[in-house]
Amino acid sequence: MNPANWRTYLVTQASLSGDRTTPEIVRAAIDGGVDAVQLREKDASARSRYELGRELRELTAEAGVDLLVNDRIDIAQAIDADGVHVGQSDLPVEVARELLGPDAIVGCSTSTVDEARDAEAAGADYLGVGAVYDTSSKDVNDDQAGVGPERIAEIAAAVSIPIVGIGGITADNAGPVAEAGAASVAVISEITAAADPQAVTESLAVAVETPTAVDAGGDDR
Repeated sequence: MNPANWRTYLVTQASLSGDRTTPEIVRAAIDGGVDAVQLREKDASARSRYELGRELRELTAEAGVDLLVNDRIDIAQAIDADGVHVGQSDLPVEVARELLGPDAIVGCSTSTVDEARDAEAAGADYLGVGAVYDTSSKDVNDDQAGVGPERIAEIAAAVSIPIVGIGGITADNAGPVAEAGAASVAVISEITAAADPQAVTESLAVAVETPTAVDAGGDDR
């Protein structure tokens, strides 16, 4: 799937899933219409991430949902994922592209206009921009917490590839993120910690598709 067509994007984190497994959370999100799943689990061993990735690959492939791997290009290759997501301290976008080939999806975390332009020039297919709102989740550019929808708008005006807003996003505040120019929103705890991950995924999609109807604190326009 083209990242421009994504609306909801789940980043996995087993520590937030309570007594449920990551595959159970992913299955519920798929039932709710999630468009992309990123295998993260940075605290797990490479072997554990590989085994989990194989299970998620089966689930996502059957549902036609894109599967990406955070950082680990080798694991992405090993499980035949659709692509990889890299951060500013990971392997460069151009290296990921060279290793995975032209058909892979390569995403890159950015929080400034300069980073966004550099990632686009290097061959990224989409940008993960954030943290949009304050967040307690790790690895979401915590040192740039709360850049706001305004930063989404600035970056959207500077690049031509799709933007995925991430960081502190909920169904209640996703509207302004989409309205500012994000094609989709990525969440961790909003889905993973939810009592009903399927319903939350559905609500997020509605918030992105009809932002003015779910604009939290913004003016309808």
